[in-house]
Amino acid sequence: MDYEIFIRFLLAVLWGGIVGIERQYRGKSAGFRTVIMISIGSCFFTLMSAQIGGHANPDRIASNIVTGIGFLGAGVIFRGDNHVNGITTAATIWAVAAVGMGIGAGYYFAAGFASMLIMIVLIILPRIETWIDKLNQTKEYSIKCAFFDNATQHYQQLMNRHGLKYVLIRQLKDGSELSLVYEVQGHAKGHEMFVEIVLKDQSITRFGY
Repeated sequence: MDYEIFIRFLLAVLWGGIVGIERQYRGKSAGFRTVIMISIGSCFFTLMSAQIGGHANPDRIASNIVTGIGFLGAGVIFRGDNHVNGITTAATIWAVAAVGMGIGAGYYFAAGFASMLIMIVLIILPRIETWIDKLNQTKEYSIKCAFFDNATQHYQQLMNRHGLKYVLIRQLKDGSELSLVYEVQGHAKGHEMFVEIVLKDQSITRFGY
């Protein structure tokens, strides 16, 4: 029995460590040691749940792991200027906890297979994600320029010319200056060409995205 527990902890370190290396390599907030600790903790809680709860209630403690991991995952999610960061890391923490629980319960093959799938998602799928992102990117453009007739229509025509779909979020005229904020969707190449033209526009005093 003690030998079996030893194997389970070693497997928790192994599979948690493999995923942790990938997160550490990418500089994520939950790195090598953190992911290993999550895997070990989930494994140990599952073991203790079976021992303390006995046959009548073996999931007494283990059922609360998901709740606890939810709080831990929320700690790595933060909002940037235009997007939310850390969701993938939070999902990884959640998935690794499930791997640790599987090992603690003795489901070695399922836990190992799940770990391999996690690695495939983290290493291979980002390439597909990058390709998809090039097809349709969403950006927020902030344009401040000297006011002139049909200024808004001028920039909207530029977006249309490069196949970009836009929504005018904010428009403000302050004296002789005009400020525009757009949410724009379209192919990466269209964004690049639009930005290139706007950066050469002498009437624009400030541009950001």
